[in-house]
Amino acid sequence: MSLFFIADAITWSALVLSLVSAAVLSVLAYVRPRRAYVWFAAGTLAIAILAAASASSPAQFGLAPLVVLLGLTTAVFGGSAAAATALNLAMGGTVAPGLHGGIIVTERLSAEEKRQGIVAGARREVLRGGLTIGVLERVATAGTIIAGFPEGLAIIVAVKGVGRFTELEAPEARERFIIGTFASLIWACAAALVVHLAIR
Repeated sequence: MSLFFIADAITWSALVLSLVSAAVLSVLAYVRPRRAYVWFAAGTLAIAILAAASASSPAQFGLAPLVVLLGLTTAVFGGSAAAATALNLAMGGTVAPGLHGGIIVTERLSAEEKRQGIVAGARREVLRGGLTIGVLERVATAGTIIAGFPEGLAIIVAVKGVGRFTELEAPEARERFIIGTFASLIWACAAALVVHLAIR
């Protein structure tokens, strides 16, 4: 048995084990939000990227479907937990959550309303449905990377930005949108990169 074969077997074992761990931890972080799950998932995902980058040949022995499934699972579930963690770190829980997955913001007062002595604007929920949109965004993002069409990311970001444009007047909405989108996309791209490198 050659050293090359042994090294390749070790690389693929490390890749599969780390990707399984990342997928399990991502699902756990989604179902039972804990910051530790996200950090451990990020660590195992980093190991998976290194292993996939050092693999000398594409996935063999029928591993490709397993790697794709694990990569998509990690991208979709872990991305949600990563976005939530990034938002908690950035906002410190200062933004009030809404009933429909959005946030509560106070509308700005017009000059006329200020002259009338109104001191507070109406409160409304913006960025509703973020959880569902995030899942779809990460599926699309991972799909474009795995398929070798990274240009599709521009389309995904454009569609999301246009769809949310009217809700981004409030500073807290803009901040959450940017932080959440970047965290979600970066995580999905990292998970999809493992798959792309492994099955190339």
